[in-house]
Amino acid sequence: MNLPALAPEDDAQFETTPHNLEAEQAFLGALLYDNEMYHRVADWLKAAHFYDPVHGRIYQATADRIGRGALADAIVLKTDFERDGGLQEIGGAAYLAVLLENAADSAAAVEYATLVYDLALRRELIRVSAELSKDAVDSPPETHARQLIEQAERRLFELAESGGGSRGFVSFKDALAESVEMAAAAFEREGGLSGVSSGLKAMDSKLGGLHSSDLIIIAGRPSMGKTALATNIAFDVARNYQYEVLPDGTKKTTKGGVVGFFSLEMSSEQLATRLIADYTGIPGFMIRRGEIDSAQYEEIRDGVLEIQSLPLYIDDTGGLPIGALMARARRLKRLHGLDLVVVDYLQLCTASDGKQSQGRVQEITEITQSLKALAKELGVPVIALSQLSRQVESREDKRPQLSDLRESGSIEQDADVVMFVYREAYYKEREKPKEDTPEYLAWEEEFRLIERQAEVIIGKQRHGPIGTVKLAFDGARTKFSDLDPVGRYEDSAH
Repeated sequence: MNLPALAPEDDAQFETTPHNLEAEQAFLGALLYDNEMYHRVADWLKAAHFYDPVHGRIYQATADRIGRGALADAIVLKTDFERDGGLQEIGGAAYLAVLLENAADSAAAVEYATLVYDLALRRELIRVSAELSKDAVDSPPETHARQLIEQAERRLFELAESGGGSRGFVSFKDALAESVEMAAAAFEREGGLSGVSSGLKAMDSKLGGLHSSDLIIIAGRPSMGKTALATNIAFDVARNYQYEVLPDGTKKTTKGGVVGFFSLEMSSEQLATRLIADYTGIPGFMIRRGEIDSAQYEEIRDGVLEIQSLPLYIDDTGGLPIGALMARARRLKRLHGLDLVVVDYLQLCTASDGKQSQGRVQEITEITQSLKALAKELGVPVIALSQLSRQVESREDKRPQLSDLRESGSIEQDADVVMFVYREAYYKEREKPKEDTPEYLAWEEEFRLIERQAEVIIGKQRHGPIGTVKLAFDGARTKFSDLDPVGRYEDSAH
């Protein structure tokens, strides 16, 4: 979090701005005694959180040495500061001795660090509140109050998350460290994934999983299975959710994740029915019509009890403005955590009030740019479904391509991954000849071979190759799954 260094400019500010210099001294002294203390706070305590810039400088110097695997005590820090001419700036060698004299014991040190962090958040909250108040008073009349509220939510979310999308410049050293961490995560995870698993091995092998901050477009013509694929992925991610609790009490996802599903087309009840069909193996149309026996009803009831606590949150508000969608995603992350966002589908989103009058292309541009910004801000993959233009139907080969995207310029440009869902059986079924004819027998044999086949065509991928992933598709359960080793349908119910 890029908090400004709030040095006391005058006595009044020094007295009224939330701070505790004794807590800062006690923690730094303990840190100089025991460098292992750093690893307990490094994830959330930064140099900018210290009220006294001298303390921030000492903490940063200590963190740099510990990060290199070197000792960081008063003696070596004194040598470091003498070398760069900064010893007098921090009060001389005598001040390091003062810190050691005021050191907290190891049991209390983390509590002092937590207090330093909390007071830094309070100072930042005061600053943000003042800016929000100024914006509310000084904003032009054409600015809608809803926009101000959304801006306020975004800035408060960034504060609650110790930062956010606007973290300013990042040094090359920090960027390299993040890259190495990603590679280490891929090395340690089963299957070598650096992102969240989609639940489909063939797709994961092409994508390396669903990467944080990526905007992933799943496109296709109606009835190709876009929603089914997105639902399958969301359900698998939520079903595999595992986490560990960090020392500061927050949860860190280790597998799967919390999913926010914006279903702008289907109701939450329809979506839930699909998930029940996926989990139990009972066709969705039978569940909707009530064409089930008592044993199947018991199976559905047991299945519901097993999956009802999954971290899958559904918002089925139709025509949701993109600003409201982003605000709700931030709120979900703040309250429950968030590891994947699904939007079904982006053409049903609406732009902010000022952009709706500028044409549909401009509106879609704002929506895709906002979804990409949301992925970066929350640090999660965002899957957005998209319709394709009708020109697909006029070609002999109906496999979709990038130019088939509606308002393709902005979608293709902003997306990190573009995937097309294609099922040849959909078109073959519409060529069905009359029964009891030689043509029908040939058609039936050919249709049987492709009936359960599906392709996911990766038309764009910033981080890897393009190509085609072959999957199995069960229309009754609206479920995609991996083919078995010899290319046959692999049932994965339960």
